[in-house]
Amino acid sequence: MSVNPAPQIPDYDLDDMVVVTEPAQLRALADDLRGSLLELVLERAATVTELAQAVGRPKSTVAYHVNLLVDAGLFKVVRTQRVRAIEERYYGRVARTIYIGALASDEDIALIANIDGLATAYGESRRAKEIDDLRCTLVHARIARDDVRAFWAEVQEVARRFAQIPRAGDQVYGFVAGLYPTDAPTLPEKES
Repeated sequence: MSVNPAPQIPDYDLDDMVVVTEPAQLRALADDLRGSLLELVLERAATVTELAQAVGRPKSTVAYHVNLLVDAGLFKVVRTQRVRAIEERYYGRVARTIYIGALASDEDIALIANIDGLATAYGESRRAKEIDDLRCTLVHARIARDDVRAFWAEVQEVARRFAQIPRAGDQVYGFVAGLYPTDAPTLPEKES
């Protein structure tokens, strides 16, 4: 008996990571609709028509935002298909992970204030908490910076695995992870 491999998610090739540092890229990421479009194509490539239907917005509005993402280097045409007399374009992300790199100016830093995955997750998860369908954990640990980098790489791998789970069911789930410095108290060093 042969086992069919799980389909590739998304259904097109993309880089593992893109590092974002340009103001145009940051502005593109700082919009909620464009963030939704970037998330939708992690499932599969989509046309402007499909994206507009998914987000409940006019095609012209979605086309405008898709073009901004293409111009910012975050979206690309991954294939085309001839439908009647026109060539329909299917769009996808350029990379699975979008990483915000070193920023050049205070203006750039201000732009990323709008790209707050934890705030978005909080807003989305409030309803789940109300219906008792929220899974969450918060842990503090005093660790070395090199360990932070290694741990974050593992978290990113978990996020990639989450994005690869075959699509099924009728509910969309969100996955958020954050790793940040805090002023949480720590125990003093043990005396020898």
